[in-house]
Amino acid sequence: MEGTERVSIRRGLLVSIVMKEDQRTGKLTKGIVEAVLTNSAIHPHGIKVRLESGQVGRVKKITVAG
Repeated sequence: MEGTERVSIRRGLLVSIVMKEDQRTGKLTKGIVEAVLTNSAIHPHGIKVRLESGQVGRVKKITVAG
């Protein structure tokens, strides 16, 4: 499942994000969503979130719908 729609992203989900510094390589970072930072309903590059670890990036994949 892709992370381009805000309605499908919520706190507690396990997701894979790409951080700003990893955009060129496409390296994904897994973590649990702490906060949804994007206000718009849809974003073509992924909804921006903050993980519980403090890392910020755009959701590329929802790993577990919990």
